[in-house]
Amino acid sequence: MTKLGIVGYGNLGKASEKIACSRDDMTVVGIFTRRDPATMHSPFGTPFYSQDQLQQFVGKIDVLALCTGSANDLVDLALEQAKHFNTIDSFDTHARMREYVTALDAVALDNQHLSMVGVGWDPGVFSIMRTLFDGVLPNGHTVTFWGKGVSQGHSEAIRKLDGVVKAVQYTVPKEDALAMARAGQGSALTTRDKHLRQCFVVAEDGADLDKIACQIKSMPNYFADYDTEVNFVSSEEFDLNHTAMPHGGLVLRRGDVNGMAENLEFNLNLSSNPDFTASVLMAYARCLVRLYNKGVRGALTALDVPVSALIDVDRIDTIAKFL
Repeated sequence: MTKLGIVGYGNLGKASEKIACSRDDMTVVGIFTRRDPATMHSPFGTPFYSQDQLQQFVGKIDVLALCTGSANDLVDLALEQAKHFNTIDSFDTHARMREYVTALDAVALDNQHLSMVGVGWDPGVFSIMRTLFDGVLPNGHTVTFWGKGVSQGHSEAIRKLDGVVKAVQYTVPKEDALAMARAGQGSALTTRDKHLRQCFVVAEDGADLDKIACQIKSMPNYFADYDTEVNFVSSEEFDLNHTAMPHGGLVLRRGDVNGMAENLEFNLNLSSNPDFTASVLMAYARCLVRLYNKGVRGALTALDVPVSALIDVDRIDTIAKFL
């Protein structure tokens, strides 16, 4: 039985709890929050604790799922908690992945723990596909498109800004860029060429809208390198039109083998971004515990874990079923 702790109770934390509570091989020890635990409620009866109480659970949790936002909280939280727990997260700031994994690996090794980093659909599933495509078609070029859909990390980054009440960000592939990639011209595309970021924001009464828009558009690693639209809407309009959380995307690779053009494409179409991300997170959480029990330590990504390790059955049975 995998004993799970969850830090954060936003969309990802709630979806992770629901998946864990539906399985007979997992139990949620507690949800740890920076809000007042007395005001929190779980439909599954999971107890809430202050994040400051985490140290009381050392030795009582097999894996701690860090379900907080990548923009501000996650790195510091993981580097601290990896001293005391095995951790898993869906950190999604691609530009900072190298430094984060390197730093977390040192902490986890020093404290004889195992951490998994950037486990979701991108990074995560898409990372595996990019690596596979590059390996089997080395003479080519890969392009990743995201959307159309809601980015949890980007939306959370906007919500952290002063004066913002509600916010959502849609990542929208540009059709002309998608056509160029499929025609083998993807290597010429820049980050700005490929995607539009559409933001819908409910601001506090009296907030400086120009300042908020400027802060969003200039945010490094999130919006600064993209064409970004910022739309201010009423709370009523937001609740009516912007509460669903679909997402998806494409990994495309075009290359040649012996002078023959080859095209590889992987498509993901999600009704719920947080629910699917949580599904990936929980699959790797169970895998993490098995690897930890085998003596694996340090910080790993989805690229470091054989896909067969996600299936907890006999190797020959796995081969018979999937190969």
